[in-house]
Amino acid sequence: MSTNRNKQPFFKESSIYKTIHHSVSLMDDESWDSSSVEWEQRCLLGNEIVSFSTSASSEKSEFLDSFPVKFNLSKLRSCLKCLKVTGLFIFGVVCSILFSTYPDHGKSWQMLAVSPLESYSVNLTEIGDSALLKLELAGSLIAGVVDRPQAEGYIVVEVTQSEDPSSRRRHPQQQVIYNWTIFLNSRRNERAVTSRTFEIITRETISINIQAFLQKNQVIPLSMTHQYLHADIETQVMIASVILVGVYGLIIFEIVHRTLAAMLGSLAALAALAVIGDRPSLVRVVEWIDYETLALLFGMMILVAIFSETGFFDYCAVKAYWLSRGRVWAMIIILCLIAAILSAFLDNVTTMLLFTPVTIRLCEVLNLDPRHVLIAEVIFTNIGGAATAVGDPPNVIIVSNQELRKMGMDFAGFTAHMFIGICLVLFVSFPFLRLLYWNKKLYNKEPSEIVELKHEIHVWKLTAQRINPASREETAVKCLLMQKVLTLEFLLKKKLKTFQRQISQEDKNWETNIQELQKKHRIADKILLIKCLTVLGFVIFMFFLNSFVPGIHLDLGWIAILGAIWLLVLADIHDFEIILHRVEWATLLFFAALFVLMEALAHLHLIEYIGEQTALLIKMVPEDQRLTAAIILVIWISALASSLIDNIPFTATMIPVLLNLSQDPEVSLPVKPLIFSLAIGACLGGNGTLIGASANVVCAGIAEQHGYGFSFMEFFRLGFPMMLVSCTIGMCYLLVAHVALGWNS
Repeated sequence: MSTNRNKQPFFKESSIYKTIHHSVSLMDDESWDSSSVEWEQRCLLGNEIVSFSTSASSEKSEFLDSFPVKFNLSKLRSCLKCLKVTGLFIFGVVCSILFSTYPDHGKSWQMLAVSPLESYSVNLTEIGDSALLKLELAGSLIAGVVDRPQAEGYIVVEVTQSEDPSSRRRHPQQQVIYNWTIFLNSRRNERAVTSRTFEIITRETISINIQAFLQKNQVIPLSMTHQYLHADIETQVMIASVILVGVYGLIIFEIVHRTLAAMLGSLAALAALAVIGDRPSLVRVVEWIDYETLALLFGMMILVAIFSETGFFDYCAVKAYWLSRGRVWAMIIILCLIAAILSAFLDNVTTMLLFTPVTIRLCEVLNLDPRHVLIAEVIFTNIGGAATAVGDPPNVIIVSNQELRKMGMDFAGFTAHMFIGICLVLFVSFPFLRLLYWNKKLYNKEPSEIVELKHEIHVWKLTAQRINPASREETAVKCLLMQKVLTLEFLLKKKLKTFQRQISQEDKNWETNIQELQKKHRIADKILLIKCLTVLGFVIFMFFLNSFVPGIHLDLGWIAILGAIWLLVLADIHDFEIILHRVEWATLLFFAALFVLMEALAHLHLIEYIGEQTALLIKMVPEDQRLTAAIILVIWISALASSLIDNIPFTATMIPVLLNLSQDPEVSLPVKPLIFSLAIGACLGGNGTLIGASANVVCAGIAEQHGYGFSFMEFFRLGFPMMLVSCTIGMCYLLVAHVALGWNS
């Protein structure tokens, strides 16, 4: 017996003495009519402590021996933290200095007019140590298409360079080094900007000649600007890759918060652009941010924050439990299926904004860990969003492309083709999800009372941290909240000693639980619920109309903002700050930084380089196997790229690449299989990582605000295998449809 006791840690003695001291202090306030049994139990406990203290004398020396090791570990942690902060600070200062050292030259657009009878010519000097020449043209142009013989007209840009002055010729000639053909848009009122980068071979004077080729004798107004870059494309791609790897390293290893990681990556990318000579202005950087997405997120967050006051989420949670008849996996499948269906018609971000609070409340009611359920839901939201032309942003970009519409890629045909493939993906994904969750414990390992108490402590701490002690009253309130936290933490310690840890099993008495849950979780405010359902229903209805009716000139962001304003008026919100506290500001800031980062990486030619390398790989395959290889390459490159970078700029960049590839006479590939491969890869690839899709980030942000945040690796362990399986099924479907059956028309 003595040997077993000696193996127990020494700190237990002090904790038990504290417990006895607390129990004695409590007896001062208790009445002296307590039973003699309690007093005898306390005396026995005291005797056990005395005997324990004598047997623990040898443990003191062991603890003292191990104390330097623990001290060294804590010292090492503090040193690593100091190194992390110092390193990141130095990195930020260096990037800031680089960005401020190189000036913003701005863009001086030059107005010009070209016609079949009169061309435009200009000489460019001051090349210096430049490696690239970047030209930008603006006007009624069609960007990105190389071979389009059915166009009404086109212009040719010739970049010429003088011969070497050491040449023996008396009259040095101009040598054409680049030809750039740009087709004109038949709609003259539409303006587009297209750019191309040319490598400078020598340091001689460069001339630019622009000639128009039209069916009619007319003048085409254009705008042109140019700038010199000090790094070649390979160097820029390498810099962009290093920045992207660094951002992912910060997020994967949780060195800093993902929002700060995206901001540091954006700063590094802007500094790199400044160094190579393409520093953007503040106005230009602000234009890179997708405000429609931010407005959609902000408006829906306001709607959900007011909606949560009605108790509707608790009511939906009880109904989901009733539909599953107490079976946890049946309930998870129902939630995932509903989320997939909704995201096929709404966008997946809106679906997760509505579903995440319901899922969290349901898991709290059933003592489940919400993290695994939320990850499963967001995975199926991304899968379901790929089924229609309006469910995911890449599909919207594809269907909105005018060139693809002229080739027969309409809304109905695209949706019908994708719907069949996504149904097959869903059919396989549900059993595979169950296989991934086979050994995972969905229930919390502690009783629901302890889990709720821990979550309550977390919420009180967050509330105290958000109070800015600017006045005496706010300081007093913060102190009271911290006292509340200390009281709850003491109560938690007491309960942890009372309750034994137990793993819950599936509840067989689900009918009894349903009755108890229905009494507990009811609609709190029916009038506010009616107002919320009315406004939310109208907002969702407008989302549908915006996708199908061209006469509505409101984007999704405007619809969400207007709905939020209407509901704020109807709900008669006076304390506006409470609603604003529930907005995920960190998530909104993360998206803004991510938009800047991805646009900067696109200016560093990273996305363009991926597309060009994909086209080169396809051209290397023999002609009889080229379609099969093209489908496989486009799907997997799109999926892996969309897991790492935002799928919206990637899709926008890949569409012209695939159009050029299909119209190249040396390749002779149909365009539809390539576009469907891009859609499946870009949509399903978002499940690969936490920042691969917007819905993933939104779900993680809301869960973190509720105290159930999940890390990058937690999502990766479930999302990446699901991405591999779903893309494999989608690839097999496209191979059967387009290679075996020949659905290419």
